[in-house]
Amino acid sequence: MAVAVTTKTAWKLQEIMAHSSNVSSVVLGKGSGRMLATGGDDCRVNIWSVSKPNCIMSLTGHTTPIESLQVNPNEKLIVAGSRSGSIRVWDLEAAKVLRTLPGHKANICSLHFHPFGSFVASGSLDTNIKLWDVRRKGCIFTFKGHTEAVRCLRFSPDGKWVASAADDHTVKLWDLTAGKLMFEFTGHTGPVNVVEFHPNEYLLASGSSDRTVRFWDLEKFQVVSCIEEEATPVRCVLFNPDGCCLYSGFQDSLRVYGWEPERCFDVVLVNWGKVADLSISNNQLIGVSFAQSTVSSFVVDLSRVPKSDSVPHGLIRDDQPLVPPTPTGSSLRRIYDRPSTSCSKPQSRVKHNSESERHSPSSEDDRDEKESKAEIQNQEDYKEIFQPKNAICRTPPRNEPFPAPPEDEPGAAKEAVKPSQAADVQTSLPKQELPDPVQRPPIASSTSLTRTEPSVIPAARNEPIGLKASDFLPAVKNQSQTELVDEEAMSQIRKGHETMCVVLTSRHKNLDTVRAVWSTSDIKNSLDSAVAINDLSVVVDLLNIVNQKASLWKLDLCTIVLPQIEKLLQSKYESYVQTGCTSLKLILQRFLPLITDMLAAPPSVGVDISREERLHKCKLCYKQLKNISNVVKNKSGLSGRHGSAFRELLLLMAVLD
Repeated sequence: MAVAVTTKTAWKLQEIMAHSSNVSSVVLGKGSGRMLATGGDDCRVNIWSVSKPNCIMSLTGHTTPIESLQVNPNEKLIVAGSRSGSIRVWDLEAAKVLRTLPGHKANICSLHFHPFGSFVASGSLDTNIKLWDVRRKGCIFTFKGHTEAVRCLRFSPDGKWVASAADDHTVKLWDLTAGKLMFEFTGHTGPVNVVEFHPNEYLLASGSSDRTVRFWDLEKFQVVSCIEEEATPVRCVLFNPDGCCLYSGFQDSLRVYGWEPERCFDVVLVNWGKVADLSISNNQLIGVSFAQSTVSSFVVDLSRVPKSDSVPHGLIRDDQPLVPPTPTGSSLRRIYDRPSTSCSKPQSRVKHNSESERHSPSSEDDRDEKESKAEIQNQEDYKEIFQPKNAICRTPPRNEPFPAPPEDEPGAAKEAVKPSQAADVQTSLPKQELPDPVQRPPIASSTSLTRTEPSVIPAARNEPIGLKASDFLPAVKNQSQTELVDEEAMSQIRKGHETMCVVLTSRHKNLDTVRAVWSTSDIKNSLDSAVAINDLSVVVDLLNIVNQKASLWKLDLCTIVLPQIEKLLQSKYESYVQTGCTSLKLILQRFLPLITDMLAAPPSVGVDISREERLHKCKLCYKQLKNISNVVKNKSGLSGRHGSAFRELLLLMAVLD
């Protein structure tokens, strides 16, 4: 088997400009693995065919940014939840809105379609889970029990249960027939991001920001195993269709796990950043990620990825025999029954989903239909993907695997590291979304254009915060000179590498200094030392810790931190801006009422030294906040999540005016 492999195991399929503003949600169709839906801050849902550059359909109607998306198993319906708590369901074959489902009071964080019937489950920032009958346009039941946002929902393969994962560190299992909580799984120490049922057995997997993947037995209601060695939060998980292993998506990598005993069969490096969703088709795993307004898709050839009977990667214990797990997990575990009807009562109602019922909305739906539109942007692709399903005599075209590109030559390594070149980005927005061409030149072009740096460098880049790797590489003086001799290329990279090492070593030394002060003194002195070092990255690291515990904040701290926050808010690094916004919000919520009350209070009679000191600090903070308010006001007009964060801060600072 020692044959030289000439094709890649993982590769980038494409990168598209999906929306005119920031992308906020993406999802893959699980039936074909070829359908992609994206939601954006522009309040639109765009439908794409994976690997094709043009938007097929654009769905409008929501008035606030899209927070969550889900496609039903046969890929005929799509549901989208918005920041306002509104849910809309579209029929993709009929190209029209099917239902609008109001009821949640905050952001929709998670959605999932029932495997058989026309039911949708929704989870929200309001901590509630709602079960909706799409045909009857109503909420059947509301499950209450979580104390924080519900981040992921999954129906069981037999349709009788729904599992929920939330920011309160718990996974809950709900019985749909009884309408009550079956069990609460505890053990995670951070927000639980994803949950997934095994396709056959009574087994549940959950992934968390605490960087662990846990497997739960749904008969005994206990943990089967826990994989704890990861370095980044678990972003998405997906069982292999035959249930032999679990694929877990992490920052820039895919890991393949077994659970009895816990082990890692393989780690595949994929430069997909923060992967958002996974799907499997033709023995290929498709992953999608997004950053700002672009969406990227990646492919992993699963025929090249070991799923069992291979040497594990460090998770097996030395005192345990190396026994490969059976392909279906434990033979003793129960298997799901898949009856023709599920959840008894709801299924009997849903089975008769006639064409006349689906296209006969109520008068209220007529209003929704006028407000919500499905704009077909590419008629040819639309007919190819959706119309064959209406023709009984014709079989839909079979999806072929994506061809794997050949392995890079050694000299092309540098080019492969930087996939986001201007010519790779395909401008394929719906016509209605294109702004004035004078304001926004096309991104895809055959001519070589100078790439302008974004005003905010996204935190998703695979670089240390507060640094840009390209700054450490020599600029290419002659654009046509793309080929370099190996020795020359290595020399250039080595120079940049040495400079980067010096910068990071200095940063590490500075952090050690601050840590030493922290261990021997208080938080105020630690912050003083961080500010004195004059390295914003150290201040950011320290603030990220302090922001997690609001009780650490004191008025003394505000006087030190506010000038630093002003610098952070004007930084070009997204991570700095985010930290600055979080710290400023905490200060405004905790101390602004105190500051305004102190300044408005009449002068005290006699001498009160502690009050005078407090008044002096309040005046200093007030002056600093006034300076920051000008920065916030200037940036409140930005689009996307940064703009909304600054607008929220502007509202909190209104009392300063």
